Amino acid sequence: MHTNEGKWKISDEIVGSRCRLFKNGRSCKGRYSCVRRVQALCIPAIHLHMTAATMQVSQQDFEKAQEQLKLLKKDPGNEVKLKLYALFKQATEGPCNSPKPGMLDFVKKAKWDAWNSLGNLSQDNAKQKYTELVSSLVSAESSSQVKDAAPEESRHDGYETIIVTTKNNITKIMFNRPERKNAISHKMYREIIKALEEAAKNDSTIAVITGNGEYYCSGNDLNNFTNAEAGETEKMAKNGAVLLKEFVAHFIDFPKPLIAVVNGPAIGISVTLLGLCDIVYASDTATFHTPFSQLGQSPEGCSSYLFPKIMGLAKANEMLLFNKKLTAAEACAQGLVTEVFPDRTFQKEVWARLKAYASLPKNSLAVSKQLLRGLEKEKLHAVNNQECEVLKERWLSDECLNAIVSFFQKKSKL
Repeated sequence: MHTNEGKWKISDEIVGSRCRLFKNGRSCKGRYSCVRRVQALCIPAIHLHMTAATMQVSQQDFEKAQEQLKLLKKDPGNEVKLKLYALFKQATEGPCNSPKPGMLDFVKKAKWDAWNSLGNLSQDNAKQKYTELVSSLVSAESSSQVKDAAPEESRHDGYETIIVTTKNNITKIMFNRPERKNAISHKMYREIIKALEEAAKNDSTIAVITGNGEYYCSGNDLNNFTNAEAGETEKMAKNGAVLLKEFVAHFIDFPKPLIAVVNGPAIGISVTLLGLCDIVYASDTATFHTPFSQLGQSPEGCSSYLFPKIMGLAKANEMLLFNKKLTAAEACAQGLVTEVFPDRTFQKEVWARLKAYASLPKNSLAVSKQLLRGLEKEKLHAVNNQECEVLKERWLSDECLNAIVSFFQKKSKL
C-alpha cells in the first residue's frame, strides 16, 4: 500500500495537498492516516470509473435489446408487451410523467398503469430489466425453434409388421415387410387396425400411411389363403371377411385427415383404400394395379362405389374389371392421386408439406373432414359389408383357388 505504481496510479490532482508524501510513489511515513485519506479519495474515483463503464455497456445492451425485440417472430402476449413498454418508458424518460388517461381509453390506460406501477425505479435499473426480459424472450423463442426443427420422434411399441411413429403432430404408419414387398398378412391387418385406433385418439393432427423400401404395398399376402387346415376353408373365408370388414371400417371412420404417401408400386387393397384417404401423394415411380379378376376375386375397400365416382365408370372398369395398371401420372389424371413428385425429391417435398398441414388447428380439420365425409359414411359401410360378403364367396370358389395355385406355380418357376 505504500507504493502506488502499477496499482492505484493516483494522480496529483486526486491526492493534491492532502498527501504530498504519496506523490510519485514515495514512501509515506504517516502510514495509516495517509492511507485512509488516500483510500477515501481513491475508491470513489475508481467507483465512478467503473460505474461509467457499466452504464456504457448497459446502454449498448439496451440498444441491442431493442433491435432483438424487432426480430422476434412470436407475439409474446399483451401482458409482456405492456411490461416492455413500461420498462422502455422508464428507461428513457424516468418515472411516469404523463396525465392519467380517461377510464374509457382502455389501451392508453393500460399502458399508463404499467408505466406508473414502476414508481421510482431508476432508469439504469429499468434498462437492465428491459434487457433481461428481451433476452429471456429471445432465448425462449430460440429453444422453441430448435425443438420445432428437430423434435424427438416417438416410436410406438407393440408392432412387428409396421412401424408407427409420431413427430411434428403427424402419426406415421409404415408398412414394414420390405422383404415381402410389404404384402399385408393377417397380423399386419390387425396391427394397422390398432395403429389407426391409437392415431384417432392421440394428440396428432394428421395420420400418414406409407411403405418401407421400394414398394408401397403389394396387397394381400397370398399366403393368407394357403394357411387353412384341411376342412377349414370355409372358416378361413368367414374369418377373413370379418377381419377385412373391420379393417376397411377403420378407414371409413377415421376422424382425422388421412394421407397416403405412395413411395412405390401399389397393388390390390393398398390401391382400393386410396379412395378412403383424404389426400394421395405419389412418387413418379409408383404404379397402381388391382388384378382382382386375374386372381378370381372381386373389388374391396369400397372401390366398387368410390372408383366410378372418382374416375368415371369406364376408367374404373378398366382397373377393377380388366386389371389395367396405371402409372402415377395416369392415376393423377384420373383423380385417384392428388399430386405426383419426382422420386429424387419425393420424400423431402411431401414431408415438408405434411409438416405444414399438421400445424393447422386440429379440431378444425377434424370437423371439416366430418362435413366432407360424414354424409357418405352409412353408404360406405353398406358397400363394405356387401364387398366382404361377395369376397367370402369368391375365396371359396374354384376360380379363386385355381388362380392362387397358378400364381404360386408361376412364382416357383421364376
